[in-house]
Parts: sequence; structure tokens; C-alpha cells
Amino acid sequence: MEKFTQISGKVAPLDRPNVDTDAIIPKQFLKSIKKTGFQEYLFDEWRFKDKGFPGKNFNDRQPNENFILNQSKYKGANILLCRENFGCGSSREHAPWAIRDFGFKVLIAPSFADIFFNNSVKNGLLLIILDEESIQELFQLATLDDPLGATVNLDDQTVETSSRNTYRFSIEPSIKQRLIDGADDISLTLQYKGDILNYEQFSQKKNPWRFS
Repeated sequence: MEKFTQISGKVAPLDRPNVDTDAIIPKQFLKSIKKTGFQEYLFDEWRFKDKGFPGKNFNDRQPNENFILNQSKYKGANILLCRENFGCGSSREHAPWAIRDFGFKVLIAPSFADIFFNNSVKNGLLLIILDEESIQELFQLATLDDPLGATVNLDDQTVETSSRNTYRFSIEPSIKQRLIDGADDISLTLQYKGDILNYEQFSQKKNPWRFS
């Protein structure tokens, strides 16, 4: 995965609580276990007025001009500001895949669903939890006429906005290091390759019948 230290960009405010994974990517698009190619389907039922399905020509879709991500002001945003309990519902890993493919690197909310949080971290997304007061302030700033810019520094654990507000966040040290290293489950396991090989050799000597 891509290493994460600092990201600067535009903040898109999604002012909806309890956004579930079926809203993030509807079930009809869960046709592949590849981790890419889902960006067109992110928030499909909110982004478009017509019914979407796999293989439908994207250029034939009817965008919902009222949806936040369809507004030119937020085009290219890579930081998604959310309300509480974001990512609730089913455990589909396609949800963080679609969010990442769309271009978002950071999600900020007062709370995230546990399984969604873990799936997102494993796919290189940084999920930041801030208190309700800070979240409300960010929503007010992000909905002004000028787009809100922000720099997220994982080393310092800060979010600094273009309006000169700074927010500090907490993060579990193991998650922080994982994102900084750009490590996935496989690379983390390979850190113990020597121990694994030693165990296999010991096991073969102790129980050779298991390997015959």
C-alpha cells in the first residue's frame, strides 16, 4: 500500500448520520473481489437519479446535481467529512475500496462503525475521530462559499485547515505505524518470516508424519 505521512487537499462535507455500507456502495455492484474499479459506484443511489447496474455506461447516467460530491466546488476533494456512525451495516470490504478509488485518503467523523473502521485501515485509509464540537465547526467551515482546504499530518496527528484552525487527533500506535509504513496484512506477516520458517522446520522434525 501507499505510505501515508501527510496529505493536503479539499474537504467534502457529507452531512448525513448513520451512513451504511449499502449506501456507500449498493449490493448490485459487489460482483468482483478486485480492489479497484469501484469509484464509479460510490454513493450510487445518491449521486445519480437513474438506477445503476454493473456495466452501465457511466456517460449515460443522470447525476443528482444536489448531491454534495456532484457540486463543482468539491470536485477533487480527498478528505471526506462525515457524521456519526459512518460505515454501519454490512461488513463489505468494497465500501472502503470504493471510497479510496474515488480519491479520498482521509475520513473525519465523530464515530465509525467498528468493522468498517478496521477494513478501511487495512486498505490504507486514515480514519480520524474528533469530538462533536470540532466536527460541527468543520461542517460550518466546509459549507462556506470557498472550499475548505486542510492538511492532515499523521506524524504530528493534526488536521490544520485553510481557515487556520488546528485539530489534534488520537490514533492507536500500531495503526499509525501501519499507515506510515504502507503495510498490509501480508507485509506485516512477512516481518515474521524467519520465525515462521523456524517453526515449520521444528514441526517437521517433531511430527514428520504430518508432512509425509
